Amino acid sequence: MMASVFTPKGFLTYGGAVLLLLGIVGFLGIFSESAYPAFWLDSSENVAHTGLGIIALAIVFVPGLNTMFEPYYRWIVILLGIVALFFGVYGFVVAGDTSMANTFGLANLENPADNILHLVVGAWALYTAWRPSAGMSMSR
Repeated sequence: MMASVFTPKGFLTYGGAVLLLLGIVGFLGIFSESAYPAFWLDSSENVAHTGLGIIALAIVFVPGLNTMFEPYYRWIVILLGIVALFFGVYGFVVAGDTSMANTFGLANLENPADNILHLVVGAWALYTAWRPSAGMSMSR
């Protein structure tokens, strides 16, 4: 049975699958600047998305890795959420400044759709990490 999309394990599972798919689609050139000027991915972003997707799926599904990392799923998701929020906010900060659009020499965050996607993923990650589980009481 698959984990809920709003649990750390679910975030790593579904988010990892989406990142891997996004990276592969990016390598195929489907989200190129000429095809989709409003949302395109460069090769560094494709490498990052593919790598993060593979790692996320591996720590959930690879025997041995999953038992080793399971106690840390929540903290991993918090870290990913902070990183995604950083890139989402930073993308808006450097928007229009061509000298800064290439973030740390790794990725171009020049379009608002990419930044919004990072903000949504960051919010999803932090929500799943901090929301009470079904068995927990909301009062205290």
